[in-house]
Amino acid sequence: MNPHDMAKRPGAHLVAEEFGVEDPWALSDDHPPRAPLHLIGRMVAEAARDVDELHGELTRAAQSAIKVLEPVGQGDSASMRGWQGILRTTGPQIELLAARRSAAYEQLTRAVSTYHRLLPESDAESASKSPFQSLSLAPEQGPVRDDEWAIADGRQLAALEAVERGGLRFHQSAVYGHTWLSDGDGNRPKVLAETAERLLADGLLEKDTSTSLYRPGQLLSLTPQGKQELQVSRATTPRVSAALSRSYPASAPGSSGSDRTHASPAGTTAKPSRSR
Repeated sequence: MNPHDMAKRPGAHLVAEEFGVEDPWALSDDHPPRAPLHLIGRMVAEAARDVDELHGELTRAAQSAIKVLEPVGQGDSASMRGWQGILRTTGPQIELLAARRSAAYEQLTRAVSTYHRLLPESDAESASKSPFQSLSLAPEQGPVRDDEWAIADGRQLAALEAVERGGLRFHQSAVYGHTWLSDGDGNRPKVLAETAERLLADGLLEKDTSTSLYRPGQLLSLTPQGKQELQVSRATTPRVSAALSRSYPASAPGSSGSDRTHASPAGTTAKPSRSR
């Protein structure tokens, strides 16, 4: 059960939905200072705070405008000296706040995506290096997709099998634009929305666009290419299952044990102080 009301704290609500934490700052508490998860966790918490503050300001401005316009809606406008200036600065203020909240929410979703990429169950190599390094390319490298984490470590196979079982639906918020999945019972599955988005882009899944993205959501199904990929992926099921059964992902061939240690949470490290 999400402890935050989306209508009052949309930023904290999104973080709770994505990571199951009541306090967004908890994302950085259990990691040592300067660790990637600590840094990005703070970015997520700060972005969620900004979204909630701007949302509150926008809500109050809108309520003020509604109060001013209420007599007009009731037809009681005889005492007004013309239409110009009824809302005075409230109208432009609402537009500005709406634009700022939209930008803040976009920043929050980017930070959430980056934090997902750095979690221990993501690719061990990418989790052990700075997120700022992972976002840049060496001069000799060609273009690389930044969502490979979404299908790594068995996520692609798990998503394809979930779609095959039926009932998996893709949703998008009509207000804030973020996406999520639901299963046949209306619950959140373990499959990430980012994984479904990647498989849709790769042509392995398709959506039933005859229904609304908001409610009841668009049912996902396998394309012929997706069915073929599922058969191929199942051939490696024993290896994938063994990797997923571990607490942390195995290192890539040739990597040292220190890489795994670096990617593991430092549970014994004292929690750093923070200013919010």
